[in-house]
Amino acid sequence: MKLALELSENPVYLATSRKWDADFEQRVERHKNERDERWETWEEEKFIGKLDITRRVVVLDCVTLWLTNWFMDLEQDIHACLRQGKEEMKKLFAQEGTLIIISNEIGMGGHAETHIGRKFTELQGWMNQFIAKNADKALFMVSGLPLQLK
Repeated sequence: MKLALELSENPVYLATSRKWDADFEQRVERHKNERDERWETWEEEKFIGKLDITRRVVVLDCVTLWLTNWFMDLEQDIHACLRQGKEEMKKLFAQEGTLIIISNEIGMGGHAETHIGRKFTELQGWMNQFIAKNADKALFMVSGLPLQLK
């Protein structure tokens, strides 16, 4: 968030989460209230490639929630999710804007206990690799400290 404000006086916060229930709705509202008037908020659950980010600084938060939407809607078909996800990301990458993409690295912990959990972990890892490969810069945040990967 700090980086976005250093790069723009009015950055965009691109929220990708689906509002699954009342508790999650409260979480979304709390996050909105944490941002001040400098921020413009866009909400898009899946089709992020249709957004015009030209000459904007956009914080995409977050890949994990965005992939969850694809994963659920495509009935846990990780190959279809990866294909759709890459296509949407490519549309953003092709634009002349600055993207700050937030993602989770869920594969670093223990193995998921369920088959569906293991499938999603694979999907997340593959998408993170795709994003990092196409990024100009990649940082890994650990305990609030940035480690530059690329």
